[in-house]
Amino acid sequence: MMTIFACFMILILIMIGGIGVDLMRNEMERTRLQSVADRAVLAAADLDQTLDPEAVVRDYFDKSGMAEYVSSVTVDEGLNYRTVTVDATTTMNTQFMSALGIDTLNIPARSRAEEKVNKVEISMVLDVSGSMNSGSKMQNLKNAAGEFVDSVLTEDTEDLISINLVPYSQHVNAGPLIFNRMNVNTIGQDGKLTHNKSHCIEFDNSDFNSVALNTAKTYQHMQHFQWNTTSIQSGNQQNTLFDTMCPRYEYERIIPTSQNATYLKGQINKLKPRAGTQIFIGMKWAAAMLDPSFRSINSSLISAGHVDNAFSGRPVSYSDDETLKTIVLMTDGQNSSAARIRSYYYRTESLRAHWSRYNFSYYVQRYLGSNYGRYSYTKYSESTGDVLLKNMCDAAKEKNIIIWSIGFEVLDHGANVMRDCASSPSHFFRVEGVEISDAFDAIARQINQLRLTQ
Repeated sequence: MMTIFACFMILILIMIGGIGVDLMRNEMERTRLQSVADRAVLAAADLDQTLDPEAVVRDYFDKSGMAEYVSSVTVDEGLNYRTVTVDATTTMNTQFMSALGIDTLNIPARSRAEEKVNKVEISMVLDVSGSMNSGSKMQNLKNAAGEFVDSVLTEDTEDLISINLVPYSQHVNAGPLIFNRMNVNTIGQDGKLTHNKSHCIEFDNSDFNSVALNTAKTYQHMQHFQWNTTSIQSGNQQNTLFDTMCPRYEYERIIPTSQNATYLKGQINKLKPRAGTQIFIGMKWAAAMLDPSFRSINSSLISAGHVDNAFSGRPVSYSDDETLKTIVLMTDGQNSSAARIRSYYYRTESLRAHWSRYNFSYYVQRYLGSNYGRYSYTKYSESTGDVLLKNMCDAAKEKNIIIWSIGFEVLDHGANVMRDCASSPSHFFRVEGVEISDAFDAIARQINQLRLTQ
């Protein structure tokens, strides 16, 4: 009896093992079939794919020796999306389960891929500070940023994707289109015009706790003067007036809500390295221009013909789940300190004119005994800049704005600050040289995301 029982148990174990072998073979074939299905629909759903989507799917299966497995291919596409679904099935003869009356096992696969270009609001924030004058940094940035523009602004994304271009250095030039549509105090202590040299707006530290522009607030007009004794733009000449604290040239202005790739790239190609680095001010403008508080300014720009009518209603509300808001923030350094002239020495028209005619540091050193502390004060230290940037990044992330950050040939401190600003560690790129193009390309591909939805 024990021998019979032992033989019976051995038979049962062999059968169980055989069933396991059949199921394992079945799973291996299912995985292989599913893998082909996934690759096929991903290729077919690509909006850049010019071949017939169904033909692409069937070709993948044919080249894998599985052409007869395809049951159906469904393609659904429109102006800004393409969805491809494939159902495939085959059967496998069993080796052991047939003893139980199961001669075959079914192997199904179903896969769906979608590429959808949602409506996207992008703020591209580019560091053009003096350190960008080193080597080929500036040209590498121009190439990468131009390629990014071409990648996201295509015929397929017309009227769907808009870009705010925000060049920044020691400050950000809002430009007259934006400056003149905000509440800015342009009257000095003497009741006369502060100046008409540039279009920078001073923010209070509390302004960096919020994404929004406070439309009820009266902002202060930034002083116009050149701080550093020498200048990057003018080739380090003494007593220069070139690298003013506020950028003042036309090509340094913010470009709001644009889909004109040619114009954007043209302005990018004109950018020149200058002055210091205030990342947090660039980030403030980038986030504010994605906030609904900027909509009234954008509407006015549309009415005046400066922005395409297709972007009426932008920036959209945060509750609009059809629109992605994202910031691409790039720097090659870290926040630097920044000074301002004490109000007493900037209080009259003649004093304001004086500082627009003379390099501040040069004049104080040459004529006033280098007593900077008497005539100026530090508005932002490097550590204060880091805190304000973190506050600004946190405020944007709370609004579900996606932040991509690029540390371009940065030191560890700058890398850590930029990594902390990004939406996640995977949203941060630390790159050298021409790798900056790879970073911008990777971000563009994520924005035009191709994703497996089932």
